[in-house]
Amino acid sequence: MQRRLTTIIVAALSSLLVMLAFGSSASAKLTGEFTKFQNCPYPNLEVNRCIHSLNTGGKVVMGSKTVPIVNPVTLQGGYSKPVEGFSKFFGATNGVTLSKTPQPVPGGLAGLVKCNEISNFILRAACEWTFENALTGLDSTLELARPASEIKISESNLGEAEGVALKLPVKIRLENPFLGSNCYVGSESAPIWWELTTGVTAPPGPNTPIEGAPGEVEFIEGGRILRLNNGKLVDNAWAAPKASGCGGIFSFLLDPIINAAAGLPSAAGKNTAILETTSHVATAAAVRKNNEENP
Repeated sequence: MQRRLTTIIVAALSSLLVMLAFGSSASAKLTGEFTKFQNCPYPNLEVNRCIHSLNTGGKVVMGSKTVPIVNPVTLQGGYSKPVEGFSKFFGATNGVTLSKTPQPVPGGLAGLVKCNEISNFILRAACEWTFENALTGLDSTLELARPASEIKISESNLGEAEGVALKLPVKIRLENPFLGSNCYVGSESAPIWWELTTGVTAPPGPNTPIEGAPGEVEFIEGGRILRLNNGKLVDNAWAAPKASGCGGIFSFLLDPIINAAAGLPSAAGKNTAILETTSHVATAAAVRKNNEENP
């Protein structure tokens, strides 16, 4: 069944290559559902497909904290023909390949920090001021930790529901006035690597296998765009490092408090990412043709 789905997806995407009109004018524009690809670098002839994937549900479990995905996150750009199973990714032309969308952390800052346990007077006073002013909300924001070119995508693995469908280097920002602007789990030099699959995971314990889904195939815009509804990308075999940079100049004091409260670092087998998605894919040639047809 899965291989039949793979054949359908790959054949459908390949059939879109009949739209072979190249070039565009400065006044041209995309219309209809093609507007989803406005930030795809489709003029670049290395780009074979354009993708716009909207993550509207799921959750991230990291250490002792679970953060539901309640605000949509967008992954967009383009990718090349596959080489040894994986395609090269091209970032969005507007610079927003992965949208920085805050997700509220249940329990807020109060779930992590107890002011009376902070021994440093200045830091304790700042914490108490934060809580007294009701600034106790805490957001978790997923960001790319490496250039978009380091993202890897496999159409065949996605369709067959086995192996890595999307490899994503990320870092997670913890946002609150008390924590400052540079409180992160993961970094450019030490990213969190999500190896997301639409199949069944094989994590180390204590996690147990979970299953993703390629999604339900639908054709729109006269068959020129493939939409995958109710997709699910999962990975529960990744490790999370310690948080760092929390509290600015007081990070040497606050980082250990945040890490102890959040259960960080957290070894592989103790973290989970579940991304529920709706994805749109079209050939770059079809996007260029739509662009040319609408001056």
